[in-house]
Amino acid sequence: MSWLSSSQGVVLTAYHPSGKDQALGGNHGKGGEEATTSRRYGQYTMNQEITKVVERPPFDRSSSQDSLDELSMEDYWTELENIKKSSENRQEDQEVVVVKEPDEGELEEEWLKEAGLSNLFGEAAGDNQESMVFLSTLTRTQAAAVQKRVETVSQTLRKKNKQYQVPDVRDIFAQQRGSKEREPPDGAESQSVRTDENKYQGKDDQASSLVVGGKELTPLVPEEAPVSETDINLEVSFAEQAVNQKESSREKIQRSKGDDALLPSFRLPKDKTGTTKIGDLAPQDMKKVCHLALIELTALYDVLGVELKQQKAVKIKTKDSGLFCVPLTVLLEQDQKKVPGTRIPLIFQKLISRIEEGGLETEGLLRIPGAAVRIKNLCQELEAKFYEGTFNWESVKQHDAASLLKLFIRELPQPLLSVEYLKAFQAVQNLPTKKQQLQALNLLVILLPDANRDTLKALLEFLQRVVDNKEKNKMTVMNVAMVMAPNLFMYHTLGLKSSEQREFVMAAGIANIMHLLIKYQKLLWTIPKFIVNQVRKQNTENHRKDKKAMKKLLKKMAYDREKYEKQDKSANDADVPQGVIRVQAPHLSKVSMAIQLTEELRASDVLARFLSQESGVAQTLKNGDVFLYEIGGNIGERCLDDDTYMKDLYQLNPNAEWVIKSKPS
Repeated sequence: MSWLSSSQGVVLTAYHPSGKDQALGGNHGKGGEEATTSRRYGQYTMNQEITKVVERPPFDRSSSQDSLDELSMEDYWTELENIKKSSENRQEDQEVVVVKEPDEGELEEEWLKEAGLSNLFGEAAGDNQESMVFLSTLTRTQAAAVQKRVETVSQTLRKKNKQYQVPDVRDIFAQQRGSKEREPPDGAESQSVRTDENKYQGKDDQASSLVVGGKELTPLVPEEAPVSETDINLEVSFAEQAVNQKESSREKIQRSKGDDALLPSFRLPKDKTGTTKIGDLAPQDMKKVCHLALIELTALYDVLGVELKQQKAVKIKTKDSGLFCVPLTVLLEQDQKKVPGTRIPLIFQKLISRIEEGGLETEGLLRIPGAAVRIKNLCQELEAKFYEGTFNWESVKQHDAASLLKLFIRELPQPLLSVEYLKAFQAVQNLPTKKQQLQALNLLVILLPDANRDTLKALLEFLQRVVDNKEKNKMTVMNVAMVMAPNLFMYHTLGLKSSEQREFVMAAGIANIMHLLIKYQKLLWTIPKFIVNQVRKQNTENHRKDKKAMKKLLKKMAYDREKYEKQDKSANDADVPQGVIRVQAPHLSKVSMAIQLTEELRASDVLARFLSQESGVAQTLKNGDVFLYEIGGNIGERCLDDDTYMKDLYQLNPNAEWVIKSKPS
């Protein structure tokens, strides 16, 4: 037996919703057996009373008009039965400790921490200049979401008579507005960001302002940009779009039955300043994106009256080595010792590869299960031989590999969609329109931890390849969604005691979410432009404050101010005439080139000019080894897509540097 078979314990953080104190995974009297069964199914037991799933509930169209018909749900219930049979041959590998009911305001306090606003309360309450800059970039609905949580936390802390300072929410938002009034725009960089934002975030004179303690707070209020019915508008806050739709009643609420033919052909309108994908930004900017995405998601749910439930932390003991029942982060740590830089677990990649080796035209692929006993034996053999390289993959049948892939997903100690946001993913089905559901999924994908997001992307891309062969394998996108939904959302169908009709509606809902994830995956990995613009504005404001502080410091040190300001000029301004940018390519033969900006010049044209100077490696580089980057100014670093129009982007960020380099793995 190899070292992989050992299972020392490490402590993870998982989450459960608020409820009475209880022990999970133990014997609950009559319900003890059911609790164990539920945990074997999916590992993510919630603190509701557990019930066995014996057979699929009957269909009743009368109260489930947006549900799928019974025939199309057959794959879903069949998959549940297959999972049950498989789970009976698996042993428990983790121990769950007592779940404690959260204190009043605890979830809101955690929310503020995750949104990067922890210094608005507690011991750090006085040192909040950075938060003031952050708040100044929020839209009306985003500010309202923050204000609601700050008020709850402030009231809770006062009740507890904390010794440290408890800020008044009126003071926080008053500081934000006062900061705006005292500090006018400074310099071309600040002006360029405001000019771009004003096109989409101009003040609406008719919009209601926030009034806190008699003081008026006026956050950014975007105007609705005209779009076609199939466009996903990324230039205006999703929550603000929802407010405008509710106020004007322009869009009728439509609930799709989940038929692929009925889903709109949503698309992203072309943006001349370039589309920003997850992975294109520097880590410091991506962190700001995640803070804004959480606030925007909360604001969207608030506007639409849908509860965004957060989970309560509970400690779980898990294996710190092996393949199954191992956290993604632990898997990647041990995998990166074998393959440096890998971002997706090696066993996950190998299982997909093995399925594809058998041909994606196999009828019933993913739907037909492997033999339960054989799957159990394969798991044990993989645990012992996978990292040693002695496992015989030729002996793994295609349907067995598919069953192992689904088992791997189910037995992750924390769900692939993350503990923190799994219920938020499930709640997407409660949003009124498909467009709003997609907007919420877009924000949720951004919020996933890197390991979860990368693995989910690999899974969805594989599922799309299966769907692409539907004429032969008889697996349409809805068939695949039906089969995979229980594996990603298990506890929702097995852990809730509810009426049979409610269970059917819930099953249909999560299957539809899975459908959306597969069908629109290319849209979901895009960072909305309005969030990127908010990051640009934060960077501009922070840069201006730092510059102001530096000037004061230099003045105190008796430096000549004019000399400093000359040194402060951009190298681009000094070396390059107006309307021309200098592009650096330190790893290519031509290391630098001045390029005239024209209305039609795109990032791909810039790359082509440099690559035309190369000999031998030019063709290889054209296949995606190097990219043009926007660096500095009002952004940390951003990889440009080929269709970015350089003159438009230059006007948005005139102080940026332009560098051609490879993308980090």
